[in-house]
Amino acid sequence: MERINYSSGAKWEDIVGYSRAVKVGNTIEVTGTVAVDENSLLVGEDDAYAQTKFIIEKIERVLHNAGSSLKDVVRTRMFVTDISRWEEYGKAHGEFFSAIKPCTSMIEVKGLIAPEYLIEIEATAIITS
Repeated sequence: MERINYSSGAKWEDIVGYSRAVKVGNTIEVTGTVAVDENSLLVGEDDAYAQTKFIIEKIERVLHNAGSSLKDVVRTRMFVTDISRWEEYGKAHGEFFSAIKPCTSMIEVKGLIAPEYLIEIEATAIITS
């Protein structure tokens, strides 16, 4: 099977050695994604809902580039810095996935790579059509 790596162009990809997404066959894995735009600026400072929404939109774009969409997502993993804000993260996640209903996890972590990031999301998509 062919492997295709998708890059965001972030300098960190070469430093750390990762891709924005990797597609092998009909499976796409999307790397942990935080709420930074194409200029490396934070979106949604101290706003868990806004960060979550932006991240899912960012994931949606890379899936589209790989020939997929959110409807193909079978799993999301949400790493959050404050689980007490679960309803804010969950509200945004539900706006995109309430009909799709992928498997998901929401895990509280001590911290992410920068303190302003409240959430990081990974996704797995399997193209079935």
